[in-house]
Amino acid sequence: MTAKSKAKNVVVGIAFDAWDPLTARKVSRASSESVEEMANEVLAAVTDLGHTAFSLPLHKSFLSFLNRLKVLNADVIINLCEAFAGHPQLESNVAAAYELMGVAFTGNDSRTLALCLNKYRTKAVLKTSGLPTAPAQLLDDPETKLEIPFPVIVKPNREDASLGIVPESVCSDIESVRKQVQWILDVHDQPALVEAYIEGREFNVAVFDDAKPEALPVSEIDFSQMPEGQPRILSYEAKWLADGVLYQASPPICPAPVDDDLKARLQETAVKAFQVVGCRDYGRVDFRMDKKGRIFILEVNPNPDISLNAGYARALGAAGIEYKSFWQSLIEKALARRTKI
Repeated sequence: MTAKSKAKNVVVGIAFDAWDPLTARKVSRASSESVEEMANEVLAAVTDLGHTAFSLPLHKSFLSFLNRLKVLNADVIINLCEAFAGHPQLESNVAAAYELMGVAFTGNDSRTLALCLNKYRTKAVLKTSGLPTAPAQLLDDPETKLEIPFPVIVKPNREDASLGIVPESVCSDIESVRKQVQWILDVHDQPALVEAYIEGREFNVAVFDDAKPEALPVSEIDFSQMPEGQPRILSYEAKWLADGVLYQASPPICPAPVDDDLKARLQETAVKAFQVVGCRDYGRVDFRMDKKGRIFILEVNPNPDISLNAGYARALGAAGIEYKSFWQSLIEKALARRTKI
């Protein structure tokens, strides 16, 4: 996969949701603050390509953000917005605003962003297409009868960045499930997704849609150093709190130590999932594999962290793709989409 180099001297806006302590939720601070760091890295890469680039932070006033979009009149917006006012549920609304304004932007469209944020609905779409997902149940009442055998994992249905996933999310009895469901209802104000817990290895596969969707090298989360008694999951703490024990005990490995058969199954399934949910440009598909070697899709992330120290950029490097070349490709794809409107 190679990036093209036709578009030159393009005016590029780097849009991102800025952390605002007055409006954002405290539970999302670590992941939210990282978005601005990512935006600065992308700004440097785009500038290095020779384009004119500027930051476009999204604060609490969406109207001001739209006015700046109109005044600055960028040729392309690199859309790094993962939320609005700390709420991932509004992520797709930002992309919808670009679409209504006829603004060319990178990344997935509003429909795919909205679908993938709803984990239960995404699982149904994947399952209908014959792709493997773990049995799941959506609960908006902790007293609802559980129809899935233990152990299970309980998580918010409409969050990203592992928000609402804690060590206690893995449950082996009904009282623990009820407690976690109630906690999600109280803290995250949404139904809980109760899913069969797949004990085994965890992988993720980045997909880059250049000329066509192609899977990048497989990554694996190494849980071998996880403290005794802790479930082997990528909780919010393990994903974002760099000074914490769980973060240190769950390093990623890319390329993952997998045989050719498993590599092919993971990559082929990732590309199919990417296409089934309507992804474009880039995305990431997360998997668990049980002790029988069966793989299950956990989720499709259409807007993954793409900072230099995150998994997607690591996979790009493992594939021999320069970070700035990746952005050049996406800029050109966005420009091509604009000309077709």
